Amino acid sequence: MPAVIHEAGTSANIVGGNDIARTRRASPLKYSGTLDKYSWNDLTPVIGREFEGVQIKDLIAAEDQVIQDLAVTISERGVVFLRDQDVTPIQMKHFMLRLTEHAGCPESSGLHVHPLTEEGSELGDQISVISSEKQKKGGGLTHMLSDVSRFASNAWHSDITFEPVPSDYAMLKIHTLPATGGDTLWASGYEIYDRLSPAMQRMLEGLTATHDARFFLEEAKNLGNPLREGKRGSPLNQGSELTAVHPVIRTNPVTGWKSVYVNKGFTKRINGVTKDESDMLLSYLFNLVTQNHDAQVRFKWRKNDVAIWDNRSTWHCATYDYEQARAGDRVCSLGEAPYLDLGSRSRREALGL
Repeated sequence: MPAVIHEAGTSANIVGGNDIARTRRASPLKYSGTLDKYSWNDLTPVIGREFEGVQIKDLIAAEDQVIQDLAVTISERGVVFLRDQDVTPIQMKHFMLRLTEHAGCPESSGLHVHPLTEEGSELGDQISVISSEKQKKGGGLTHMLSDVSRFASNAWHSDITFEPVPSDYAMLKIHTLPATGGDTLWASGYEIYDRLSPAMQRMLEGLTATHDARFFLEEAKNLGNPLREGKRGSPLNQGSELTAVHPVIRTNPVTGWKSVYVNKGFTKRINGVTKDESDMLLSYLFNLVTQNHDAQVRFKWRKNDVAIWDNRSTWHCATYDYEQARAGDRVCSLGEAPYLDLGSRSRREALGL
């Protein structure tokens, strides 16, 4: 992959990226304090924050600095939760465009169109309907829970990493819930990077991985919908290949922190090593995510709650422990093509922990 030159580092320090989808952030963003007027609670030491009294529909028209501070907060805490939101899918799209713009997304990036989104949907191309009933019909990521595995942890993933330009932020509003169950968990990629030894960190920083979602081809057939092969929010995201190569360790331009960037849902192969070595390394990294509950946060949804997370530095996994319907609307914005700035720091280093 070609190197991208960022003002924050020399070209020799940058691994990965693409000039068409280059971040506009010359240096990490700094929080200015505009959200201090709201009550909030950090749900764990390393990931998750819940705000009180914040409505997305009010933030759409907020000052630019407020949106930028929210982007910083989401990127630092991994995921932010907002209860009882009175926001429509159209408003969600407007808000996500502001969020990604003020976080520094490339001019070529917009909102993602999922390959399985039906053309002519009344909610619009950029809205993904998260539906348990639809997943039963098409398979979704739960295809890994059928004949292959009985481990729910197989569904841990970051959104759309199979695209050359994957998601920076995602917003999900759950409007239909079972009586019990259906929680979602998130895990911190920053924390997982910090748990690697320095020798392992250095080795992984020299490697890339292949992300693959060609199982969506079969799912599109099951759903009876043609795959969306046109431009999916970026000129680099089109066609039916549904594969991409990204650095194993990635720098988040908003925070300047390093994160592990492989996931069980889409990452199939670490490149430049043997298959046995790839399998061993991926298994170890996946185990760090799934077996360290102190790097995770679990959210119990109520009707109309919203979560907004940074896909560059988190994984998430729904809990399929219910039989009744569970549904919501999701919007994913697109950020930069993933890169590693070798001069960037880990979360613990940056915070002096």
